[in-house]
This record gives sequence, C-alpha cells and structure tokens, in this order.
Amino acid sequence: MSDGAAAGAGTSARAGARSGAGLAARILPCGDRALLVEVDALEQALAAHAALAETAPAGVLELVPAARTVLVRLDPRVLGLAHAEHWVRETLAETDPDAALPDGPLVELPVVYDGDDLATVADHWGCEPVEVVERHARTEWRCAFVGFAPGFPYLVPVDAALAPPPVPRRATSRPAVPAGAVALAAEYTGVYPRSSPGGWQLIGRTDATLWDARRDPPALVAPGARVRFVPVPELGTTRSRASSAPVAPAPPAAHGRAIEVVEPGPLTLVQDLGRPGRAAIGAGAAGAFDRAAHRLANRLVGNDETAAALEVLLGGLTLALPEGAWVAVTGGVGAVTLDGASLAPRLPARAGREGALLHIGRLEHGLRATVAVRGGLDAAAELGSRSRDTLSGIGPAPLAAGSILSIGDAVEGPVPTIDLVPLDAPDDGPLELAVRPGPRHDWFTESAHESLLSTEWRVSPRSDRTGVRLEGPGLDRTAEATGRELPSEGMLPGSIQVSPDGAPTILGPDAPVTGGYPVIAVVTDAALDSLAQARPGQTVRLRLATGRP
Repeated sequence: MSDGAAAGAGTSARAGARSGAGLAARILPCGDRALLVEVDALEQALAAHAALAETAPAGVLELVPAARTVLVRLDPRVLGLAHAEHWVRETLAETDPDAALPDGPLVELPVVYDGDDLATVADHWGCEPVEVVERHARTEWRCAFVGFAPGFPYLVPVDAALAPPPVPRRATSRPAVPAGAVALAAEYTGVYPRSSPGGWQLIGRTDATLWDARRDPPALVAPGARVRFVPVPELGTTRSRASSAPVAPAPPAAHGRAIEVVEPGPLTLVQDLGRPGRAAIGAGAAGAFDRAAHRLANRLVGNDETAAALEVLLGGLTLALPEGAWVAVTGGVGAVTLDGASLAPRLPARAGREGALLHIGRLEHGLRATVAVRGGLDAAAELGSRSRDTLSGIGPAPLAAGSILSIGDAVEGPVPTIDLVPLDAPDDGPLELAVRPGPRHDWFTESAHESLLSTEWRVSPRSDRTGVRLEGPGLDRTAEATGRELPSEGMLPGSIQVSPDGAPTILGPDAPVTGGYPVIAVVTDAALDSLAQARPGQTVRLRLATGRP
C-alpha cells in the first residue's frame, strides 16, 4: 500500500485537529468497521470516551478507551463510516476538554510491598525503597482504561502534580508474572489479574480478585474507578473494599442428553459467536474463528446460528453421540466417519444408536473444522458467551478425553432437507486477503507499503487464535517513527500489527483488546473467515480493497 493510496482512503479522516471550541481530535482510518479517535493526552481520551458513550447511536458496537485514543467499533450495516465520523466530530466539538471527570467508586487494595523490582524502581526515582512504598501508597490512582488482559487496570494519579517519575519496562519480559502482582511501567500502575507474561516492574502483591466473570461487574477496577493501595505486613489482614455486587452463584449443571469426548485431538474448543461489547473491561470477543463455517454447521442441523459448537484444530476428534443426535461438520476438510461409515462434507447426519462414534481424521484442507450438534452445546457461559478465549482463559476449558458435553435447546427449526451445499473446501493455494488502511499506516515507508502488497507472505508456525504471524521481508518505519513508542490503543481482529523487527501479525479473535505495536492495515471483515483456515507454510497475498467500505 503506497502512502498516497493510504492517504487517499482516509483524507478526511486525517484532516487534523479541529480548532476552536470543543475537544480537538484526529479521526484515523481503521479498516472497514472502525475508527480511531486520537487526542493529545490521557485526560482528553477519558473525556472523549465519556462523551461518545453518552451519545452513541445505533450501530456503535463498542468504545475502547486507551492512553491517547478511543477505538470506535461499528456495524457498518447500521452505521456507515462517514456517518460515524460525522457523529464523532459533532460530539467532540461540543465536549469541554477541561471538564472535571466524575469520580468513580473507590477501591482499596491491600498490598505487601516486596516486589522483585522494588530496588530497581528506587534507583530510577533516586530514593530508597521505603520511599517508593510511601509515595506509591499515599497517591490516589484512577483507572484510565483496562487492557492487556481482562481486568488489568492502567492506573494514573488522580492529581497529575503528584505523579511519580515514569519507569521503563524491563529489558526482558518475564515468562510468568503471578496473579496479584502490583507493577509499574511508564506513567502507569497496574495489577495482574491472572498469571501471565509481562515486562512491568514488580513492586508488590495483593490478594484482591481483580477479575471474576461471575461477579457484576466482573472487573474489580473498571475505567473511572479510584484506587488506593493499603500497605499491609501480610496478606489476609485487610480485605479489598469496592462498590461491586456480590459474586453470583454458578448456574446449575445441565441435565439430559450428552456427548462424551473419546479423543479430543490436538485442540478442540467450545465456541459460539463470541462476547462483543466487553473490550472496555479488557475482555475480547473471542468466538468462532471461521464464523461462516460456524453459522453453516448450525443451520445444517436446524440450530440458531449463534449456538455453541466445537472448533477442531487439525482434526483427530472422536465423539460418542447419543442415539438420534444430528451432527454436521463444516470448515476444514478431512475424512469424517460415523460408526465407520464415511460422511459427505457439509451435510447433516444422524446417530443411529447410543454411543455412535463420530470421528474427524486429519484435516487435508484448511486448519479448523466446526462440529455442530442439533440443540447446540450447553456449556457454562461467561459474560454471556460459551466461547473459549485462549489468551485470557475465559470460557470452557479445551476438551479432554472423558469430557461430557451437555446438549442444549438452541433449535430454531427442522433439520433442512438438502442434497448438496455448493461450497468448496478451503483453498490450500495462495490465500488472498483484502485490506484497508490502518490508523498507523503513516509510520511506515513507501517501500514498506509496496512490500506489504507485493510480497508472497508465508504463514508462520508461530500462529494461533491470538494472531497469524506472516514470514517475509521486514516492514521499515519512517525516520520519524523509528524508535518511537506507541501508547497502548484499541485493537480489533484483522489488525496487522508490525513488531519492532518489522514482522507483521494479523490479530485473531483472541488477541488483546489493546496493543502497543503500530497497525499498518486491517484485513476486511469479509476476509477474516479465510484467515482462520490458513495453514502454516501457506502463502498469503494482501491486496488493497477498492471502493468505499
């Protein structure tokens, strides 16, 4: 993608900051289903998010606040990009950038200040570790946004005049930071809600539960909340206090007909169409990677298209079905048998006996198969969805041998009478994906844009549901962007992030809701299902989509 082509696609969006009254903002292109609103400071981003949330029209699916931006994710069938841009500009023109932010609830977190990096932070601040503790604990913090992981709060001082000096991230990220770790990076304080990799400087730990999907709201610290850290000699002596509802009891176990997992294959997950609308608290949508295959499999057995089904990586799955159960297999293609008899692809089949064995062999075309059973899978829901998010750990665990899957009641109509579904198997040849400009396309040189569209990229084996990494030439940044750090900003599936080594990665359904690598382009929504079937080693060509989104 040349700089000229990218600029042409987003000329009005990059017209620059407004002058005069209101909140000045830049509206940047973000593919065919989102806009990125950029302002100059965190306080302005918070004001913009509040104003947009108050006036959001139909068609706005999600608002994702971040350090200097608000991602506006749209349903373009309801609200077009041009109309959305007009709404954003009109709203921010009437927003007072100096208005005081409303005080959110106060959350007090008990902390033992014994982190491994406490002395390192003291060196950065030019003081003793005890002074770090005193300064950190006497500061009142505000949650600016939530990202990286569900419930991970990015906290900044309520009074900017009392802000401690920024602290750089560690040169080497830790492979595992324990849940409850209190940490610093740049101008932020954060608390890890679960064990995960991380490069922040650890100064202490808390036993507060930052994230519980059964709680309402699930995030203990949500955007706008105020936080005080209370030093304690040991955990368990002080309980965290917050204005949140009690934890709801787990739903009762489902009863009735069920499926037994005989062999789970390399990775088989329960998926539905995801949990959109939770990005502001750090939870991505997840959901079926190949949405078209998921919808088709459900239609073939008479289900509602949103019913939970199985996403099978590479094959190798064997299920024992109850008598009379209808099943359908779509997506990736391999040998499929029911009690030893071969089944035609993309057609419904019925189990003729109790314990009938459905087996999906190694996929010969594509990467993921979808298995739907009439009634859907009645797995436990989290945040309104039965989808497994492999990054955050939300949703039902991957299947294991002996797992029992209850069958639900998500039936919409009869099993259709069909002779053929005229669809081809996933193509193992060069895969072509349409892209549109990303918000940071101007961070890259003209030769990088040319390489993006002219290279035959190869899918890396280091790909999964969080992202599909492409192997090929490095994409160079402009001189102005070289060495520059991007404050965390909202991401959406299909965003092509470029890491500092120049390697592009196309974000998948389980990617973090915010990220700090610049996005050069975004795969169009219609092309995302094809990406789900891209096998390691397969070649990928990216082309610039034409016409208005």
